[in-house]
Amino acid sequence: MTTVTLRPGHGTAGRHPTRLFLDSLSGNDDPGMFGRMFPRLNPLAADDAPLKELAAAMVDAAPGDPAGNNDKVPAGFTYFGQFVDHDITLDLTSIGDKEEDPDATENFRTPALDLDSIYGLGPDGSRQLYARNAGDGNSGKTPGPKFLIGRTISVGPGAIPGEPRNDLPRSPEGFALIGDHRNDENLVVAQTHVAFLKFHNKVCDTLSGGGMPAETVFKEARRIVTWHYQWLVLHDFVERITEPGIVARILDQGRQFYRFKKFPFIPIEFSAAAYRFGHSMVREAYSHNKVFTFGSTPPAVTPATLGLLFQFTGLSGGIVGELAPNPPTPPTPIPVLSNNWIIDWRRYYDFRPGSANPANVPLNLSRKIDPFLVQTLHQLPGGGGDLAFRNLRRGVMLGLPSGQDVAAAMHIANPLSPDEIASGPDGAIAKKHNLHTRTPLWYYILKEAQVRGHGLRLGPVGTTIVAEVLVGLIHGDHDSFLWIKGKDWKPELPSAVKSTFTMADLLRFVGDISPLDGVTTA
Repeated sequence: MTTVTLRPGHGTAGRHPTRLFLDSLSGNDDPGMFGRMFPRLNPLAADDAPLKELAAAMVDAAPGDPAGNNDKVPAGFTYFGQFVDHDITLDLTSIGDKEEDPDATENFRTPALDLDSIYGLGPDGSRQLYARNAGDGNSGKTPGPKFLIGRTISVGPGAIPGEPRNDLPRSPEGFALIGDHRNDENLVVAQTHVAFLKFHNKVCDTLSGGGMPAETVFKEARRIVTWHYQWLVLHDFVERITEPGIVARILDQGRQFYRFKKFPFIPIEFSAAAYRFGHSMVREAYSHNKVFTFGSTPPAVTPATLGLLFQFTGLSGGIVGELAPNPPTPPTPIPVLSNNWIIDWRRYYDFRPGSANPANVPLNLSRKIDPFLVQTLHQLPGGGGDLAFRNLRRGVMLGLPSGQDVAAAMHIANPLSPDEIASGPDGAIAKKHNLHTRTPLWYYILKEAQVRGHGLRLGPVGTTIVAEVLVGLIHGDHDSFLWIKGKDWKPELPSAVKSTFTMADLLRFVGDISPLDGVTTA
C-alpha cells in the first residue's frame, strides 16, 4: 500500500521569512525576498487555542453541494494559481536564476512572473531540462531550444495503447526534471507544467517553421511565452477573482500600497494571507478525465479525489522510476505517469463560454472563496495537521496586522463590521474569542470574499493586495511586456477573441486537449 503525503515539504522548503527578519526591515525599501506592505501597522496577537477553535469551524460541511460552487471560476484556476505561486516564490532547491543569500536585503534579484520555474537557467545552464539539438552539427551533443516531455505508460483501467508524452520528464528514480520540484506535488499542477512545456515547444516549432534562425529561436520563444503568460495572469486570472475594473485602474493610475524603489519583493500580507484564498477553492474530488470521473457505468465510477491527485506524482505519491516493480502493479508504485491519468482540459477550463460541455464531459467548478476548506485540508496526512490552523498561526507568528487595521490603512469605504465577521457558525467562534473586532488577516479576507464578493470573488482588501502585487511583480520585471511595451500591448498568438489570450487559448494552441479521447481542440 502506497503512503501518500499531501504536503511534500509544503510550507517548509525554501526561503521563508521569519518574524525577526521582517521586523528588521524598513518597510518598502527594497527589503529583499520578503517584506511588508504595511510596516507601521501593529501585529495581531492571538493564542493558539482560539485559533485552533476557529480553524475547526472553517470546514466545508457539504463539499459536494453545488450551492458551494463558484460558477465564475473553473477549477483549473485553483491549480493555475498554485503554478503562479511557485513561479514567484523561489525555492532554494529550484534551478531559478535568482538564488542569493536568503537573508540578503540588498542587491537581491527579486521575484517575477518570468516562468523561471520552467526555464531554469536556460539550455546552457539547465541542460537536463532540454531536448538534444539534433541539428547542431555536433551529433546532438548540445541542448536545443525545446523542452523534454516525459512519456507515460499504458497500465490500469481505461489506459490507451502506447506511451504518449504527457508526463513531466523524470530521473531514473522518478524525480521530476523541472525548474521547481514543487510543480510535481499534485497531478493537476504537474499537468499544468506539462502544458507550459508544450506551449513553449509549439512556439518554437512555429518560429522555426517561419524561417527564424535557429540561434534566436529559444530567446524569442521565451519572450512570446512569458509575455502571453503574464497577460493571461492579469486578464484571465486576476480579473476573474478580483473586483471588476481593479486591474485596469492599477495599470492606469498605478499602485497605492505595494511600492518598491527598484526591485519587487513578496509582501507577507500577500504570501501569508491574501494569496492563500486559493485554499478555499479546492474541491474534495474532480472529474479528471473519462476514466476518473463521476458516473454510474464502469469504468466511470471513480472520481479523482485529492488523495489520488497527490498519489499520481513523484514528489508526494508513487511515481518512483526504476524503483517500481517490473511489470508495474497499478495503481502505484509506477515508474512514470500511467496514461489513464492524463488530464482532460475540457473538465478544468471553459472552452465554450455560454455553452455547456458535452453531456459526458462535466466542467469542474472551483469552490466559493469563503472561510471554508474541505475536510482533507484539515487533516493533512504525514503529520501535516490542519491547514487552516497552520495559516492562522503563521500569520500571528509573522506579525501580520489585523484585517481591520489593513482595511483602515487602505481607506476602505465599507469595511466588514464586527457583526458581519461574526455571522455564521465560524463567525460565532470568532466572536467568542473577540476575533470579530481584531481579525486574523487571512480569515478577514476570506470572510470579506464571502460577504462582499458573495463567494465569487475577493472583496476590497483581498482584491487590492492580490491585484497590486501581481501587477507590480510584472511591472518590476524589466523584461516584461509592461516594462517594454506598456499596458496597451496585446497578445499576438491565435485566440478565440482577437487581442486577448486565456488559458483556454493556450491549450487550444498546444493542440492536446484530451489525449485519452483523441481531442486536439475545443
